[in-house]
Amino acid sequence: MILLVDDDREIILGLSLRMRAANYEIAIARDGKEGLASARENRPDAIILDIRMPVMDGLTMLGELRANEATAAIPVVVLSANIASSAKARALELGARYFIQKPYESSTLIQAVRSALGPETSDRAELELRHKGVGR
Repeated sequence: MILLVDDDREIILGLSLRMRAANYEIAIARDGKEGLASARENRPDAIILDIRMPVMDGLTMLGELRANEATAAIPVVVLSANIASSAKARALELGARYFIQKPYESSTLIQAVRSALGPETSDRAELELRHKGVGR
């Protein structure tokens, strides 16, 4: 199951459609606090996380995930409109596997999720992501 954490309903709708089309089961959270609670309760296989959200932002959520032994190893792909290089650096420093800037290509996001999920798909996906310049 992939946990989608974003406060934008349009983004959530698009992510839901793309992830389901790629045969992933999904759960949805609308802010970092809700996402953190869902991650602790449901232990998703991976999380797609926005940075700018109300209540708790994505970087705070990511830090909280990493500080908790039960959620520390969940792979996180940050998907954000934040173009500041400091946001990308901070997300990767906190343990995000990838930082993808909005707007994004569906295939890039799916490749990042596949790569984050495991070694059986990661080698090919990793090469394709590097070719597209996706941060890791």
